[in-house]
Amino acid sequence: MKKKMLPLSQVYKLLEPGPVTMVTTCFKGKANVMTMSWHMMVDFEPPILACVISDQNFTFDILKKTKECVINIPTLESAKKAVEVGNVSGGKIDKFEKFHLAQEAASQVSAPLLSDCYANLECKVIDMKMAEKYNIFILEVVKAWVRPSKKRPRTIHHCGKGVFVVDGETIKLPSKMK
Repeated sequence: MKKKMLPLSQVYKLLEPGPVTMVTTCFKGKANVMTMSWHMMVDFEPPILACVISDQNFTFDILKKTKECVINIPTLESAKKAVEVGNVSGGKIDKFEKFHLAQEAASQVSAPLLSDCYANLECKVIDMKMAEKYNIFILEVVKAWVRPSKKRPRTIHHCGKGVFVVDGETIKLPSKMK
């Protein structure tokens, strides 16, 4: 079968790394939230993450100033709301009020946990060397929460231009990874 050339502007659709997340921050008592798809594990113990937050996003400056956030992982049930949150700027509106986002206090950071999300990762920025040039922040997860009532959460994955894939069937294959 002959392969077709893919425009370089479409490569991101092939490499989307993980579930859509919602990043909460807080600056001077004012909470903000943005939707984010670009993140990856860097190390496991302690858990270190890399995430891409555009310098065009309101969250970019807040994260640089406060050096802390919460990565909240919504499920399919919250997908529409997660996308709506991602379509507006927190610099112009209070997204918590507009989208009726329930929040609760985190234990290690000032940013709130999103109550309706399956999991919440309280994070501290440990490296911003790549933020100016590549918009990459390195975060250490300092506390993690998961809703035990959700046995098999179905997360969503962004494929570009409003298209998402929903986690589905789980398979098990032999692997040496824990």
